[in-house]
Amino acid sequence: MKLMCSVNRLICLSIFLGLSIAAVSSNASAQTRKAPAKKPAAKKTETQKGGTKAKVAQNKKASTKSAAKPGSKTTAKNQPKKKAPAKKTTASKSPTAKSSTTAKKGAKPKAEPKKSLAERRAEAARKKKEEARRQAALAEQRRREQAAREARARALAFERGLRTETVQNIAKDITAGEDLDVRRAAVNALGSRAGTVVVMEAKTGKLLTVVNQDWAIRNSFKPCSTIKLVTGVAGLNENAITEDGAVAGSPSGMKLDYALAKSNNGYFQRVGANVGNEKMIQYARELGLGVKTGINAEGETPGKLPFGNNNARIYSHGDDFEVTPLQLAVMVSALSNGGKKVIPQIARPKVEKTSMREMPSGRVRLPAEAIEGVLPGMVGAAEYGTASRGVDKTLGIAGKTGSCIGKGSWVGLFASVAPIEDPMYSVVVITRGQGERGRYAAAIAGQVYQALSRKITRDPSSTWAKRSAPARPDAAETAAGTVADEEEDDEAVAGAEGQSPEPIIVGQPAPSVPKPAVKKLIQKTNSSTPKFPPVVITYDKDPAKAKRPRVVKN
Repeated sequence: MKLMCSVNRLICLSIFLGLSIAAVSSNASAQTRKAPAKKPAAKKTETQKGGTKAKVAQNKKASTKSAAKPGSKTTAKNQPKKKAPAKKTTASKSPTAKSSTTAKKGAKPKAEPKKSLAERRAEAARKKKEEARRQAALAEQRRREQAAREARARALAFERGLRTETVQNIAKDITAGEDLDVRRAAVNALGSRAGTVVVMEAKTGKLLTVVNQDWAIRNSFKPCSTIKLVTGVAGLNENAITEDGAVAGSPSGMKLDYALAKSNNGYFQRVGANVGNEKMIQYARELGLGVKTGINAEGETPGKLPFGNNNARIYSHGDDFEVTPLQLAVMVSALSNGGKKVIPQIARPKVEKTSMREMPSGRVRLPAEAIEGVLPGMVGAAEYGTASRGVDKTLGIAGKTGSCIGKGSWVGLFASVAPIEDPMYSVVVITRGQGERGRYAAAIAGQVYQALSRKITRDPSSTWAKRSAPARPDAAETAAGTVADEEEDDEAVAGAEGQSPEPIIVGQPAPSVPKPAVKKLIQKTNSSTPKFPPVVITYDKDPAKAKRPRVVKN
């Protein structure tokens, strides 16, 4: 009995323990399912805050250091967490706000009105035209740039061709019978320029040297402002120029001497308009232009005269004229010899054993007043005019410069004699090139005269030698306002006395005189348009280099 009771107790105890264990496990599972809500941390007391100030400061320093180091773990930990923006509760939204938001959400964006097919096609065509215009503009720009490059290349090639031709021609010159010292001086004076130089005895016609004989004898050039000598002689003989040198019937007060010295285009255009084309050609022939000089050399050209050209530029610029250096030498010699014309001759010692004698070809059938009337202006050109910077005034040089465009390039000319009271030599220089002007040709002639200066003798009792100062324009000439230096083809330069010239308009009087109804005479012609852009040629003024002998390769 006792054994059964003990067994029953054990069974009851095990049952009780099992039930208690089941109850405990069920309570634990229930607690894990529902975690209790976290209570907000209690606020720190003032003493706690005060005690942690040092720690906060240390944490700030640590955070700044860790922020400087990318990838450090302390950066994220020490950085203070940004407070997330409080979410708006539905209760805080007003009914109006709800309605507006629902309206915005529900409303569809306004669709743009659809373009019609015609509008779309028109817009596409417009864009196509704009693109075509842009491409055309780019193509035109490229074309102009290419054309400019080609023009520069042509101008340089043209310039080099002129110089090369000059060198080759000089190498082929026949120098027998020439004065070699004078020739050497002329070649050195010409230097690297493209051109020709003629030095002749003014009374006999004997040619001391002809540099670049092909250009001097067998080629002709536009005379430019040297034609004003013909216009002046014609104007004096036809009474188109008054006794005091003014233009007949013109309110301008400019005189012939000053107009020649400064190469004033308007003056001679007014004179030539009163003379006319036919008479101008007659006077040109009388002075030796348009006909052969009779030189003892083959292939001489007679030049050209402007038949049928009534443009006023033929009297100032020499349009449609073509002359040779020999013709200019004969003309200026005749003007200074009282009208006696000579025939240029090259001394040939092997064939012509007789001494060179004067070979006149006749006289200029004009009064002495008309012939000698242009001489003061020629002297003025050397003393205070367009040639004054290149020649020695003490040698009594009288000449006329010329600068214009002919045959695609600028042409510079200077036709002169010296000394004026008893001419011994006639020197004519013609140069070609984009940078050439008459003043440069005058400088070349000035160097030739320096080489001849020991042979040039002047009569101190003559009227020309007694001139202590060059003639200056009077008040009427200055007031005319048409003073222009030797830069033709509308390229203005400063006038005398440091004053800038006003534009030259034929028929326009001085500002103080009422303007008469006169037809404008200045016109542009095809011969006055350059074919190539100007190319500047630097002129070396170093006398040591200028006197250096020129080397010509055979």
